[in-house]
Amino acid sequence: MPKRRKTALARPAPIQLPLFAEAATLVRTLPERDENRYYRLEVWPDLFGRALLVCKWGRTGTSGCHRLDPHPDPGAAINALAARARAKRRRGYRDHTV
Repeated sequence: MPKRRKTALARPAPIQLPLFAEAATLVRTLPERDENRYYRLEVWPDLFGRALLVCKWGRTGTSGCHRLDPHPDPGAAINALAARARAKRRRGYRDHTV
């Protein structure tokens, strides 16, 4: 009886997960002070090859305020995001889980 040839199984392409987060959502809830705030950080590319750090903040349930901070490259924007998130965590903000 002839041996059957083994066929190679098709493997899905590996998924590359980001090493550094490009977004963070932080919340601070203190019922005794009637405080319910959010702080959202995102890195967006711009049209000129640079990167923008988008900061959105306000009271939960409102549109809040936002600010765009330009950076020379995405790495610098991600470093700024990490530093700002670290500072907010020191002030009592916690990561938002869905």
